[in-house]
Amino acid sequence: MSAVTVVPVAGKSDLNAFVDVAYRLNKDDPNWVPPLRSEVVELLTPGKNPFHDHARVQYFLARRDGRPVGRISAQIDELALAQPPEQGMGPGTGNWGLFEAEDEDVARALIAAAEDWLRGQGMTRVLAPISLSIWEEPGLLVKGHDHPPTVMMGHDNPAYQAWIESRDYQPAKRLWTYDLDIRPGFPPLVQRIISAGERNSRIRIRPVDTRQFDREAAIVIDILNDAWSDNWGFVPFTEKEAKYAGKKMAPLIREDLNMIAELDGEPVAFMLTWPDANEPIRKIGGKLFPFGWISMLRWLRNPRCRTMRVPLMGVKKRFQNSRLASQLAFMMIEHIRLNAISRYGASRGEIGWILEDNKGMVAIADTIESQVNREYVIYKKSL
Repeated sequence: MSAVTVVPVAGKSDLNAFVDVAYRLNKDDPNWVPPLRSEVVELLTPGKNPFHDHARVQYFLARRDGRPVGRISAQIDELALAQPPEQGMGPGTGNWGLFEAEDEDVARALIAAAEDWLRGQGMTRVLAPISLSIWEEPGLLVKGHDHPPTVMMGHDNPAYQAWIESRDYQPAKRLWTYDLDIRPGFPPLVQRIISAGERNSRIRIRPVDTRQFDREAAIVIDILNDAWSDNWGFVPFTEKEAKYAGKKMAPLIREDLNMIAELDGEPVAFMLTWPDANEPIRKIGGKLFPFGWISMLRWLRNPRCRTMRVPLMGVKKRFQNSRLASQLAFMMIEHIRLNAISRYGASRGEIGWILEDNKGMVAIADTIESQVNREYVIYKKSL
């Protein structure tokens, strides 16, 4: 077999090859959902994705006999470097991600190239795979390859786990998503908690107001950065990133699927829910042109779908160890559940990802009788 060469991506031709190789390597996986190509290019491009404003990034492309056979990114998030080491990130921590490889020789060469680049930038340890930000697609899928991912969730070749672990990588943290049939009502205990909250005049569960998008986004980011600040792997979400994410996800945002909880008029919790855009994207093969955009536009106007994904929720830190935290969560879930069924035809929910040791969220997921359906691992290694 010919030797593998790994080179830094330089120029438009290399970048196109970097994007395209993922489609070729995954085309025979029936559960891989090809992302919209324009979204991938935007993710990778400084000046478009604000992650690049606080990060150093290098892309690498592997070739054999001149043919692209793999790719990897290496990145250093300056905001992550400033976090306390006991929370996972911290000084000297770099990442790699966007990993695709045709075989184990390619994987070995790509990982070595990413590690060498990180060492050259002064990094002493690596957490991976993370593509590109911890807020995007963290971790390698190690359980759940038998069904397609929901919107903005990763899906990886099952062989990658052994290839990565053979390079002396050890699990640092496991991330779970939970699957839930939303058609039956919740258990009686949960219904009693919800009913008590509905009778409490201090509590108000309201939908987001998309007419006041900037105000609502600021509320969500304020709660998010407070609620998640002690979590493993936390990196602050910047105002610019919030605006970018809001603009990017605006077509999926429905007022009746996204809730803010107020206590005495103060916003103290939120829950975001998206219709699973991967269902129509899968049908058009990730290609908007020449005709895929017509199908996507029709779907976005009336997003009927089987699955709803809850990507983010948070309760302000000062309430997290109280009964109120779970009560607000159950109330928001119930509002969203009823709307998802009656207005969008949904029958299934997916919650996550959730850190394996996030006891509060795991308890909520268990109480509503959901089951872990996908597991991702973030690996660590000293450089």
